[in-house]
Amino acid sequence: MQYPQLASGILRRRYKRFLADVELANGEVVVAHCPNTGSMRAVNMPGCRVWLAPSTNPARKLAWTWELIELPQQHSGTALVSVHTGRANAIVEEALRAGRIGELAGYATLKREVKVDGARLDFRLGDPELGCAYVEVKQATLRELDGHGYFPDSVSARGTRHLETLAHLAAEGHRAVLLFCVAHTAIEAVAPAAHLDPAYTEALRRVAKSGVEVLAYGCEIEITDGAPCAIYLTRRLEVCLERELGSIDFA
Repeated sequence: MQYPQLASGILRRRYKRFLADVELANGEVVVAHCPNTGSMRAVNMPGCRVWLAPSTNPARKLAWTWELIELPQQHSGTALVSVHTGRANAIVEEALRAGRIGELAGYATLKREVKVDGARLDFRLGDPELGCAYVEVKQATLRELDGHGYFPDSVSARGTRHLETLAHLAAEGHRAVLLFCVAHTAIEAVAPAAHLDPAYTEALRRVAKSGVEVLAYGCEIEITDGAPCAIYLTRRLEVCLERELGSIDFA
């Protein structure tokens, strides 16, 4: 997925869930739309460099949208993280159509926003030979101090309901897939966040044993002339369903 030309700045604060104050390179402080309603645990870091997308829509109240943040890493270097949760489905759809998710390649059709048993899942893939595959996408950006990626970053009752819908589909003989779109370039594996949402963790472990497939793919962010210009889903990551916070050693 290509970005528009992004502008860099320094995050001053995120507030009222949807707003962020960002100081641009010229010293001007602008109010940007924050397209992330979650806790943004470990990615809401004032003082870090962020990237904003401009809007040319005169009807919009805010001229900027917060897209990315650059986070320092524990040992060296930095990581780029997409904070725009609305981008996850577009990133995954592009990868599905390009055949970059090997486990989900070969389907003839793709339908977005599918209603199933009162819930709405992100994709339904169809094929005369392969049948149907229902796919629910979750964006993962939480990297804890143990170096591991976790989901969710706060209690997610909606996420748990999606798991039950997937389990019901799997019980009916359909292919049901939970796909973590890992939008943090320093995350190499994902685990359920038992320390933040024990109910979601229990549900995920249970449905995985009952036929729901759990996949994780990481994003690559392309840089041109010093600025991010595109984001792609490119690499399969490990899913560690039984891991707990602090039990993973990446040394």
